Formats: sequence, C-alpha cells, structure tokens
Amino acid sequence: MPPKKQPEKQTKAGGGKSTGGKSGGDAKESAAKEKKGGTAVKVRHILCEKQSKCLEALEKLKAGQKFPDVAAAYSEDKARQGGDLGWMTRGSMVGPFQDAAFALPISSITNPVYTDPPIKTKFGYHIIMVEGKK
Repeated sequence: MPPKKQPEKQTKAGGGKSTGGKSGGDAKESAAKEKKGGTAVKVRHILCEKQSKCLEALEKLKAGQKFPDVAAAYSEDKARQGGDLGWMTRGSMVGPFQDAAFALPISSITNPVYTDPPIKTKFGYHIIMVEGKK
C-alpha cells in the first residue's frame, strides 16, 4: 500500500506545477521591484560605428577631457548636445545599453563614470555615463 501512496504524492507534485505558474507571478513582482530601484536615467553617450574610433574617444576621456567635448568630437549621434539623450525610461533603450545605463552610478561631466569597455549594440559602440536616476 505505501508504494501506491508515493505515486499519489508525485501526482500532487505534478499538480505543484501550477504553483510554478505562480512563480511566474513572482518574476513579475521582482521585475516590479527592480523598476522601483529606478525607472529612468538621465544619460549621455558617445556612439561610434567603429570600435577603434570609440576606443580613441575613451582614451580622450581617460586623459581628462570633458564628456560633452569628447562626444561633440567623436559621437555620431546627438553630437551637438554633448551626447545628452535626456531622461530615458526602462524599455525605451536597447537591451545592452539599458542594462549598462541602469548599472552605472550617477556621475558628473567633470568627474564622469562611464562604461569601459564600450557597450556594443546594433547601432554601434557606446560609451555611456549617467547624470541622474529617478
């Protein structure tokens, strides 16, 4: 008789798969918690189609040049605004860019904290810095 009860427990464990469906709800909850940590970032970037150009820009930053100046000289996007993309919300950026942007600490133009090495996306190579989070 006990061996028959064990298969019944296995059936209940199989029924536990619906509980697995609830864990999907947990994943949504954790995503919601993640968003509470910040839903938008004020971001600047330097975008270069070629990695070599992006690495050259990175060297200028390391040498102490200001981020907007390097962006104006090297970036192939938003160069006139010093790479300023303004406030960007979660879901409005491409995956690797968004992951990097939300992982960076807040920094300033005079003392930037930026991605090193540059982040590759379908648009090219990005050096990203974050000026604010909310």
